[in-house]
Amino acid sequence: MQPANWQKIKEAQKAAIEVLLHNAHGSYHGLPRTAGWGYPEPYTRDLMFSILGIGVSENQKLLDSIRKVLKTLSANQTSHGHIPSLVHDKEDRGSSDTTPLFLLGVGIFRKVTGEHDFLQDAVRKALTWMEFQSPSDRYLVAHQPTSDWRDEQWMTGYGLYVNTIVYSYLRLLGKHEKANLMCKEMRKFTITGGIQPRHVHEGFVIKHKPYFAFWSYKIHSSERFDLLGNSLAILSGIASPSRAEKMISWIEDECAEMAKSDELAVDLPPNFFPFIKPEDPDWLPRYKLYNMPGEYHNGGIWPFVCGLYVAALVAAKRFELAGEKLVALTNIIKKSNSGNLEFGFNEWLKAQNGKTMGQEWQTWSAALYLYAVKCVEEKRTPFFDIIRNYSAESKL
Repeated sequence: MQPANWQKIKEAQKAAIEVLLHNAHGSYHGLPRTAGWGYPEPYTRDLMFSILGIGVSENQKLLDSIRKVLKTLSANQTSHGHIPSLVHDKEDRGSSDTTPLFLLGVGIFRKVTGEHDFLQDAVRKALTWMEFQSPSDRYLVAHQPTSDWRDEQWMTGYGLYVNTIVYSYLRLLGKHEKANLMCKEMRKFTITGGIQPRHVHEGFVIKHKPYFAFWSYKIHSSERFDLLGNSLAILSGIASPSRAEKMISWIEDECAEMAKSDELAVDLPPNFFPFIKPEDPDWLPRYKLYNMPGEYHNGGIWPFVCGLYVAALVAAKRFELAGEKLVALTNIIKKSNSGNLEFGFNEWLKAQNGKTMGQEWQTWSAALYLYAVKCVEEKRTPFFDIIRNYSAESKL
């Protein structure tokens, strides 16, 4: 990478720390904010993802803030083990990814601090909660539409993203037998043909395509591409090295085609594609107001997701491409809605023109940028290296 680009990256890295320190103490019980000015609430999923960046930051104030978040979540855990959607509000429930992300977050925090029994009782209760999230009482967990981070995206049944998080925390917490069985389930084919054979269970593999299905349930599934779920599949080792290589080539080819058709103005992949359009059978009337093609969850470009894509490229040993995408990510996190910030760290961008949208100084945008920089700089993926190694050993 050219020295000038590394200089820009280092400046952005410093700015990301400033954003996280600014957001570390908010107006709700002193818990971190989700964004610098908007979103003063401490959203669980955003803060759990931020542990990846905070964990490699070596900043004690940030580590102390995330310790407080994890302890508060454990105090507000339901009697059945579910983790609330807002850190401070035990009555704000219903998210399908908060409990898995809490378990992943605790697993990462334990690795950083060496406190191997940190929040053991809360972890035990959360694991029990997750045992009951599978309709088939097997390994894949299911959830209701709009209950994960995509609150404006309709999907049902077994979602790729949530199951990659579950698989990852199982590895970090030493639940390897169950992780092996779960990985085997995920690598099964989706069921096609309109009939579900007896004793045949759903998987995420799509025939003749290198990526995993967005979701799958009985005879139904979606073959639209979920960048977050598939990036996590590469990072965790659910995707084999050969599948990861094919998937990355496919992503880059598809993005090049979208650029030619004026659907993509940024050198980074949208979070979801092909976009759902009004003429498509999976279009919902509400999307016209909140989820138009190339926007928000329907193909918006999310810096935190792109940070994980950069990490996935490193995991796949595509180091040169990872460096190129990190430069592109550095360029977009400089943009801001107000125009008054040197680094906006916005929530998301519109795919067709790269316009910044949502809130500025977003916590997870800054945190996952830090994580992406660390991955490119050291040619490794902290925390996920361990998970992938276990995945590789399970195939021996």
